[in-house]
Amino acid sequence: MWSLSATEIEALRLSVHVAAWSTAAGLPLAVAAAHLLARRGFWGKEIVNALLHMPLVLPPVVTGYLLLLLLGRRGPVGAWLEQTFGLVFAFRWTGAVVAAAVVAFPLMVRPIRLSLEAVDPRLESAAATLGANRLWSWLTVTLPLSLPGIVVGAILGFTRSLGEFGATVTFVSNIPGETQTLSLAVYSALQVPGGEPGAMRLTVIIVLVTIVALVASEMLGRYVARKTRGYTADA
Repeated sequence: MWSLSATEIEALRLSVHVAAWSTAAGLPLAVAAAHLLARRGFWGKEIVNALLHMPLVLPPVVTGYLLLLLLGRRGPVGAWLEQTFGLVFAFRWTGAVVAAAVVAFPLMVRPIRLSLEAVDPRLESAAATLGANRLWSWLTVTLPLSLPGIVVGAILGFTRSLGEFGATVTFVSNIPGETQTLSLAVYSALQVPGGEPGAMRLTVIIVLVTIVALVASEMLGRYVARKTRGYTADA
């Protein structure tokens, strides 16, 4: 009952691989987007904010379809990437990374933005009076103080990527060993007679990993918050 098959082990490995890559690729962009929304005022800011959070409310299938239209081999961006760099995303594991990163992106941006907004701008001004330029002030003052939100955002993004289904199956299909993550493996197991035990095994794995990740995000967020408070006090 609880012995994983080779296909299930491969789905688990691929899920962790895709989630790790999607988090690593999306986190720097999420920090940049959060900084833009938290610290900059510009015309159309509400529109940008709505576009960045759109994957959070759009049906994942719609998100996957839009990715297919844009990044598919016949899509405007996908065709250019293939002709120029030889990059193909549709029906590849790299496409699963893109789909997971897009769907998880709003969950990363939100806590990072809140963390940046909580940093007192006067601390950056104080660093500037000591000779630090804007970039150095951000790296040495703002970034350390906003680490709790960045850690929480990264873990939430990883967890969301791990469970992604709709956008992935629409954009890159359900190919064992290439794009079949845990969620897709559960779906496949439920489509065949006698597949319920396999679906149950994978479901338990997903639930356990999700619980561990959410608990870890809470604990790490508190730990980093304590460290940053100590940093501020020392400063």
